[in-house]
Amino acid sequence: MTNIPFAAAGGLVVAALLTGCANQGQPPASTGTAAPPAPGGICNAQPAQSAVGQNSTASVVESARVRSGAQMARILRPGQIITKEFDAQRLNLEVDGNGRILAVRCG
Repeated sequence: MTNIPFAAAGGLVVAALLTGCANQGQPPASTGTAAPPAPGGICNAQPAQSAVGQNSTASVVESARVRSGAQMARILRPGQIITKEFDAQRLNLEVDGNGRILAVRCG
């Protein structure tokens, strides 16, 4: 059995749970001129920049993850201890103390 770090496993579980509910009752997202998500689950943060300034609700996080093409997303809260390894398949959402998204980046 493959060893998956606890944070990654938790992210996969959250992503799996949210996938079924992500777009219920919402119109399709506009593609505009944003770059398309990278193939193969490799994160591209540019298409997910529209999440900056929004509250980090489950639907906003999942929408950003899908737009980025990442396989998983994590929320980085102020003062939170995090792993520093780079994961090209992960989207990081930095939030303030109120849960408002301040930055979107891959890794």
